[in-house]
Amino acid sequence: MTGRFDLRLLYSREDIAAVVRALAKRIAADYAGKDLLVVGVLKGAVIFLADLIRELTIPVEIDFIGLSSYGDGVTSCGEVEVTAFPAAPIEGRHVLVVEDIVDTGLCLDALLKFLAARSPASVRVCALMVKPARHRVGVEIAYAGFAIPDKFVVGYGLDFAQRYRHLPQIYTLEEAPVEGQLASND
Repeated sequence: MTGRFDLRLLYSREDIAAVVRALAKRIAADYAGKDLLVVGVLKGAVIFLADLIRELTIPVEIDFIGLSSYGDGVTSCGEVEVTAFPAAPIEGRHVLVVEDIVDTGLCLDALLKFLAARSPASVRVCALMVKPARHRVGVEIAYAGFAIPDKFVVGYGLDFAQRYRHLPQIYTLEEAPVEGQLASND
């Protein structure tokens, strides 16, 4: 994507809050009485993770892991890099990975392999959004919020070239027509 962009609202604050509450209710029921470590994927999942844990009715420990496969682009390059490692012990713990979006599944697959090598009691995934049309690797998502179309999304922690994370709603990022060019409705 180059040039100017238009933002088109995909999910409002109210839509997001309702999904976060529903996910937290399911997670709290499933992990009642268990030692739960919530691992947020940096940077995009930070806002979702903060809202999610505030809705949980069970005690949790939180930590973070940094992964990158996008750089400043809009499509995953398929090369997954760990940029920050969790400090909390994982062995024998129930781990819930909190991810903002599952696109191709490549990052998540690499993360799950990384965590499995550390002998957790269990590992499950909670993703705010999944993009089924883009999946290249089969990964199980125990808690999924929205299934979204094959569009690039920003806001509520998601970015384009490190911008738009601050927006409280989720938008599709559309390339604006060049001046003098008619927009297409295909």
